[in-house]
Amino acid sequence: MTPLTRRAALQAAALAAAAGTVPEVLAQSPGGAPPLADLADRPLFGATLRTLPNGLRVAHVEQRRAPVVAHYAFVAAGGGEDPPGLSGIAHFLEHMLFKGSANVASGEFSRRVAREGGNDNAFTSRDVTGYFQHVEASRLDLVAMMESDRFASALIPEAELESERQVILEERSQRTGSSPRALFFEEFTAAMWGRQHWHGRPIIGWEDEIRAIRHEDLMAFFRARYAPGNAVLVVAGAVSGDAFWDEITDRWGAVPAGPAVPRDRAPPPTEIPQPRLVKNDPRLRGEATFVRSWQAPSLTAGATQHADPLEVLRHLLGGGQGSRLYRALVESGLAVGVGASYDGETASWADFDIAVTPRRDVAPERVEEVAMAEVKRLLDEGGPTEAEVARSIRQMSAGALLALDGLGAAPRMIGGALAVGLPIETVEYWPRRLRAVTRDQVAAAATAVLGQGLSASGWLLPEGVAAPAEVRL
Repeated sequence: MTPLTRRAALQAAALAAAAGTVPEVLAQSPGGAPPLADLADRPLFGATLRTLPNGLRVAHVEQRRAPVVAHYAFVAAGGGEDPPGLSGIAHFLEHMLFKGSANVASGEFSRRVAREGGNDNAFTSRDVTGYFQHVEASRLDLVAMMESDRFASALIPEAELESERQVILEERSQRTGSSPRALFFEEFTAAMWGRQHWHGRPIIGWEDEIRAIRHEDLMAFFRARYAPGNAVLVVAGAVSGDAFWDEITDRWGAVPAGPAVPRDRAPPPTEIPQPRLVKNDPRLRGEATFVRSWQAPSLTAGATQHADPLEVLRHLLGGGQGSRLYRALVESGLAVGVGASYDGETASWADFDIAVTPRRDVAPERVEEVAMAEVKRLLDEGGPTEAEVARSIRQMSAGALLALDGLGAAPRMIGGALAVGLPIETVEYWPRRLRAVTRDQVAAAATAVLGQGLSASGWLLPEGVAAPAEVRL
């Protein structure tokens, strides 16, 4: 399952706010004034954070909109921690953790949750592996018992290894192998970062390396990474403080202690292995795709002061209608879609990307010329305008307000931040940090990343369509 990052949740909510779909209950504070004015001065979720004696960090968010709870356990290890030659092992292990533990039989975890009217699932990202359940509030003890049991004593039965390997290979085939765009973006990422760089390997793994994973490899990864000191638990919902802490301490406090494990991630390459990738795919029936990606710092690596300004830059450059790329390419009739992406809440380096889907009758070279000319114009003008920065901050702040409504939003955002080593205030006071971003800071971030950073570009084209010459800044 695809993880929901804070950036993704707030971006989606900001688009809803821009479209005028903010719920009335959120549109005004109790006194009748718009709440965005003071949103930055109070925590988004009001989470309580404690560390149990065994090292597990636990965050509790009390929400009583409905009599349900969301129970999320994060391991501070994702695809970026896969050992060389064993890409996909974190994801493989995620699957195997549904094969039973000391007190829960194989497959029984999900059956028990379903019998209680709840749902459960898991996901692997580059930074974390997460397991979650949504259940009626009185069933918190059940899922806490089963999840803590799984962390303490997962069986990972060797007899079920090969059947699950085939499930994963089929998953890879369906999600990546059957999709020209998924294959292209997988290859593009490897071309930019290196096929065996932690950032360049697919989270699901290269096919030959999935086939090479052995039972002892899975056991070694589990024993090294699945320890309380290397995990985060976040629970949100209709449970009160004292009762909650007693229940969680009883269940999760019994898991044997274990330390945090440092992430030994390589720095970004000093030269892009393959700066230009062009692929023609005969299966492509829709539009082509153009992408440009830059190495970028995050809140945990590189010039961290640029992380928040890059969030604003992403929005004003390619964050939906009104963004610079949208006006230059979609409103002009050259493209059917544009976008920009960046996530600063990652472990180690990130990337800043723009993508364009041209109209079928538009020459690829024209699209690349206009897209890169828009980036160059921003740089040549010394950055965006004050009005652009204010608009982006306003829309993204509205997204933060809308994020309060979802039961799973707080666990995913808080757990993801804590698991990469960021303080809880990173999430709780994100609107405050955002509102502090200035035009000059956005301009400096644009110069450092888009103007001076290493980058790669690529095209996915239908069969027979010639690749345009690369446009460099």
